[in-house]
Amino acid sequence: MSRSRSRRVRPNVLVTGTPGTGKTTMSSLLADAAAMRHFNIGDLVRQKGLHDGWDDHLHCHVINEDMVCDELEDSMEEGGNIVDYHGCDFFPERWFDLVVVLQTDNSVLHDRLTSRGYMGAKLTNNIECEIFQVLLEEARESYASEIVMPLHSNNVEDISRNVATLTEWINNWRPPVQSN
Repeated sequence: MSRSRSRRVRPNVLVTGTPGTGKTTMSSLLADAAAMRHFNIGDLVRQKGLHDGWDDHLHCHVINEDMVCDELEDSMEEGGNIVDYHGCDFFPERWFDLVVVLQTDNSVLHDRLTSRGYMGAKLTNNIECEIFQVLLEEARESYASEIVMPLHSNNVEDISRNVATLTEWINNWRPPVQSN
């Protein structure tokens, strides 16, 4: 698993997890605390039309992964980015120095999703995704194990602790030494 990092002097962090685990909340707070750029992929897809239409069954856009990667390429090469999205396997491995997988207890997640209006297949699919740790497995299959960091995200205390932990990690990060 080669992770060439070109000229970056600041790390890139991917924050992933089932919808409702607190990715955007934590990523926004972390971006402020660590003075980094935050890319919410769902917002980016909607704002820039980086999709192939609408899925009526799941009530969401069908993301065009190639268009998203093309849109982010230059920023990712510069470094200093936090990317938040509920999927992680289509991003180039070389982009990230840390992959954070937020995890939430099922009862907490159920309440969060139903308060967002999730129901039917969309609610069931997301709860099952968390139960079976689909995104943690996806992260472990897509990135080197030493950069995958699962974190609990059940309440405000967890979010605060995660922001503090990740801010410290970002502040202590150094670019890897390039071997010839």
